[in-house]
Amino acid sequence: MPITEESRKIIFDKLKMNLEKYTPPMVVSIDSPNSSFEIIGNKPVPYGYNKKMVPGMFFAQIAQRRDSVTLHFFPIYMDSKMKEVAPSLNKFLKGKTCFHFNKEEQINEIELRILLEMGIIAWEKLGYMK
Repeated sequence: MPITEESRKIIFDKLKMNLEKYTPPMVVSIDSPNSSFEIIGNKPVPYGYNKKMVPGMFFAQIAQRRDSVTLHFFPIYMDSKMKEVAPSLNKFLKGKTCFHFNKEEQINEIELRILLEMGIIAWEKLGYMK
């Protein structure tokens, strides 16, 4: 069954509310209502092969898709141990960093908060945060 507009909005808002709890210290880099929301680290860092300075290291993004709402969570790519603390969310992980949700009940907010906390700690240890 396809995702409804109402479910898409509820999922997006639930994910966004959880990410917003971490701003600050994280910085909002994209906030397009009901479409996309992105947060980055709060410290300029060199990135890529040519070490170009970026305003902050990408942390997480929520985006609405035709068939789901996605959460791209970059810290999980850098520390696969994070998957162990979120077994119910891992069912919706496609690829290395992207969760796809098409039902509200798929989001375990306790596991999500633990993941986000672990991500913040990782970003601090890696020097992506002030």
